[in-house]
Amino acid sequence: MTSDHQRPRWTGTAAPAVGDTGVHEALMRLGEPVYIVRGPYGLGAVTGGAVVAGGEHEIVATAPPLGPERLGSAAFLAAHGLRQAYMSGAMANGIASADMVIAMARAGLLGSYGAAGLLPEAIEQALIRFRDEIPGLPYACNLIHSPSEERLERTAVDLFLKYRVPCVEASAFLTLTPHIVRYRLAGLRAGGPHGVIAENKVIAKVSRPELAELFMRPAPEAMVRALVEEGAVTEEQARLSKLVPVAGDITVEADSGGHTDRRPLPALLPVIMRQRDAIMQEHAYPERVRVGAAGGIGSPEAAAGAFAMGADYIVTGSVNQSCLEAGTSPRVKEMLAQAGIADFEMAPAADMFEMGVELQVLKRGTFFPMRAKQLYELYRAHDGIEEIPAAVRERVEKQIFRRPLDSVWAETVEYFTRRDPDQLARAADHPKRRAALIFRWYLGMASRWAKTGEADRAVDYQIWCGPAMGSFNAWVRGTYLAAPEHRRVADVARQIMTGAAFHQRLSVLRGAGVTFPTGLGTRPSPEDAAAVGPVAGARP
Repeated sequence: MTSDHQRPRWTGTAAPAVGDTGVHEALMRLGEPVYIVRGPYGLGAVTGGAVVAGGEHEIVATAPPLGPERLGSAAFLAAHGLRQAYMSGAMANGIASADMVIAMARAGLLGSYGAAGLLPEAIEQALIRFRDEIPGLPYACNLIHSPSEERLERTAVDLFLKYRVPCVEASAFLTLTPHIVRYRLAGLRAGGPHGVIAENKVIAKVSRPELAELFMRPAPEAMVRALVEEGAVTEEQARLSKLVPVAGDITVEADSGGHTDRRPLPALLPVIMRQRDAIMQEHAYPERVRVGAAGGIGSPEAAAGAFAMGADYIVTGSVNQSCLEAGTSPRVKEMLAQAGIADFEMAPAADMFEMGVELQVLKRGTFFPMRAKQLYELYRAHDGIEEIPAAVRERVEKQIFRRPLDSVWAETVEYFTRRDPDQLARAADHPKRRAALIFRWYLGMASRWAKTGEADRAVDYQIWCGPAMGSFNAWVRGTYLAAPEHRRVADVARQIMTGAAFHQRLSVLRGAGVTFPTGLGTRPSPEDAAAVGPVAGARP
């Protein structure tokens, strides 16, 4: 063992930093190695200088440079052309807006456009902006599994291929569909050192091992053959499909806003990572399948924990909905900025209403979770709206819909005539299915009222969100980021990643036996905000 007088020592022109403030400043120089040294003053922290045999200060512990760009997987950065292993996940109905995606791309980060729930015309307008405003920069578009609206899923993939979208974030999938497989295979071509180049990247967001496995394996042969017979992919692409997984990146989604199984990340992430390792041994893909972490990440500590568990990248969602670029109303952003850690609840999902699937929403300041559950119970108990007792129907029409259900059905017919006529055909002789469409009207409108800030409907706002929002608010309380008008998506990303790198550095030094003062962490500062400047690509 090395005795104390044989330990390396440090020398330099600057005196070591002592006290909480000085130590914090030294540790925050993330691009330089930091030394914890002992001298006549006690323990201090210092960067720079030199390690010598006969220096004045004994080195107790050291940590290497560890900037935010070093967190996560270098392969993830290279695959997507990024500066940091950070992604803003999709939020449906364009809440993850084109402005948000553009701001992320210009900051060297990956943003996913919230295409789910939008009509093809709106998706195409966003894709045209991406083509014109961020050519060659990284971005993704969301493709949500739509078992009750298959045509929308198919049309979205048509647009993604037409505009050469480089990456698709697949979410809420219950199984593989021909549409996500078609997108992946249409980007395969022979070449590269391993014989195959996958130009169309897929990031699959999952919360169950059985679904992760579907995306980690090559596309099912029967599905591939059917696509070949339809002329959707070529014979060569079918051959190359055996060499790659359906998704090169798997996002493990824990307790998150919107669709979620509410599983804790420390329990779920290791399971999926071991599953990935086993499948990699079986298939020997040319590139390692990367596994990222999402759900509950609203602070530097949470991000650092995800990276410490081995996540190749992290994905945030809820925290971005309160940012300036988010495609929702100022009133919703104010509500989100006031949310605490326990202000969230599960409620029926509009897109999978008949299946009983739920999603996580804000409950503070809105009656939506309670009212949506009431409608689902009515759907389960009755075979059509005609069977609902008159007194109950009157109360529902008056308190929830604020109009007769017959009027709601007329509007529903008009809507689906434009969006998906097959829905109406299936409901024509099926009263229970017709009731589902009527009840889904309220769920769909509740998210629209929130997005547009319909003041008269504030108590019915459906706001997809999870506990990460409360965690974020607690972290930024008392700082410039406490007010939603100061929250910019790229700045929030930078603050979380910088703080995560700081906490990784603390972890290294703690492992060497160094004890730090309680509360030594990172807090966003106004100086940081000034350094960011205006939001790239944002429109008033």
